[in-house]
Amino acid sequence: MARGQRKAVEEKIAEKEELISALKIRIKSEQTELDALYREKREKDLEGLNQIIAESGLDLNDAAEILREYIQNHEDQQSA
Repeated sequence: MARGQRKAVEEKIAEKEELISALKIRIKSEQTELDALYREKREKDLEGLNQIIAESGLDLNDAAEILREYIQNHEDQQSA
């Protein structure tokens, strides 16, 4: 009888190992898909910023400097 119980436990262990392996594969797949979605969102955000900069007539360096100044002023106001 002990043999039967031991075999059942070994089968349960094997089943759990298979399940965990399958879940790890699924997590990896989902993470890859999530990463792709983050890249897609970032590209869309950058396209939007690029459009705003182009419409403003500023070059990238000027726009970056304006943003740096804005951020510095905002930080100064927050700490005051």
